[in-house]
Parts: sequence; C-alpha cells; structure tokens
Amino acid sequence: MSKTAKVRLFVDLPLIEGQPVTFAEEQSRYLVSVMRLTVNDEVLLFNGRDGEFAAVLTAVGKKNVQAEVCRQTRPFAAGEDIWLLFAPVKKDRTDYIIEKATELGVKKIIPVITRHTITDRVRTERFAAQAAEAAEQSRRLDVPQIGEAIRLETLLSGWEPDRRLFFMDESGRGLPARQAFAAYRGASAVLVGPEGGFSDEELADLRSKPFAVAVSLGPLILRAETAVAASLSLWQAVGGHWDGEEK
Repeated sequence: MSKTAKVRLFVDLPLIEGQPVTFAEEQSRYLVSVMRLTVNDEVLLFNGRDGEFAAVLTAVGKKNVQAEVCRQTRPFAAGEDIWLLFAPVKKDRTDYIIEKATELGVKKIIPVITRHTITDRVRTERFAAQAAEAAEQSRRLDVPQIGEAIRLETLLSGWEPDRRLFFMDESGRGLPARQAFAAYRGASAVLVGPEGGFSDEELADLRSKPFAVAVSLGPLILRAETAVAASLSLWQAVGGHWDGEEK
C-alpha cells in the first residue's frame, strides 16, 4: 500500500491513469536525496491542464525515478484572468515578486522595461522555474505563463483594449484601489513600475490610453515587491475572487 503523498510536483507531461511517468534528473534527485522517497511512496502531480493526480513511485534511482499515475485527485479549474506586469528589480526582490504573484493567482507575468528600470537582465527561464515551484507549494493547478521582457511603450502600442490595465500611480492622481478594482470584473492586468517610479512621459502615455486606469495604493511609497503583493491582493479581494471556494 502506498504512503500518503507529501510531495507535489509540476510535470510537463500528459497525466492519464495507468500511465508511467519518468521524472527529470533534477526532480529525481529531489525525490530521492531531499525527500527520501522510495518505491511505493505516493506523490501528487499536475501539468497545468489535466488537473491533479496521485502517482506511486515504481522505480527509484539517484538520477532516474519513475512512477505510475493512479487516480485524479482534483479536476482542472482555470484561475482568474489577471496578469502582472512589473519592472524587474534586484534579484532577490524579483524572486519574491514571481513567488507571490504565483501564489496570488496571476495567469501571466510579463517583465516590463521602463525609463527607470534598474536592470535589463531578465532570465525568463529562471522565472518559469520559480513560478512552477511556487505553484507546487500553493496547490495551484496551473503555472503562470512567463512573457518575454518588453519595453513599456511597445507594450502599450500593441495592447488589446478589451483587457483593462490598472497601473499603480505614485503621484497620488489615481483612483483609490478599492474603487478602481470594484468597478470592473473582466480580463485585467496590474502594472507596477520600477523603484524610481514611472517617468513623467510614461505616466502621460499611460493616462492617454482608454484601456488604462491609474490606481493609488495610498499615501505611502511602497517598494515594488510590496506594491505587487498589495495590488494583487486588493484585486482578488475587492473584485470578489476570494470567495472561499476551492479552485
């Protein structure tokens, strides 16, 4: 008899009852060397499209672990249609942003290069790995898509107008977050600027777009990673998306 699952992993493979699964070398090492699992131990697997499944380990080696998919534990359910656009900051703070955005249900994450962005080194592969790990720990059934870095002006010129863009405005001219988020329930995106804020030209460009809404997070100046967590939490709460139902 298999033991109760204590590990949950994202795998980019189809998940079908009775199907064998071979884990990548890094995941195999994690299962054996870190979690000390062995044959007949149970793990939970998800791939972002088929739901969550229990699988039992059938072969265990240091670099190669195999399992068999047993049963579905949760059907797939898509999350809310909310994107995060953010100006990359220092490495550890960007790591925090990716982690919290995933935990807070973001569907897509796009790094945005602005006038005052302090770094243009964007490692989307690293972001994707961090998002997958955060999804594993938070029990999400999907993993946020990571977009390629894009300059703000290019992003705005190609924006689809049916998605509302809420940008965090430090100038004090934005709508209170509660009012802004409560007024719209459709596809949305939250844009958080760099540590130095948006330039005057960028703010003017944003305010000129009919799909963009300036939002205020209060009188205090927040770090970028704090603004991300605060704005996404408010969007989820005020928009009625945290209703206590299992996703």
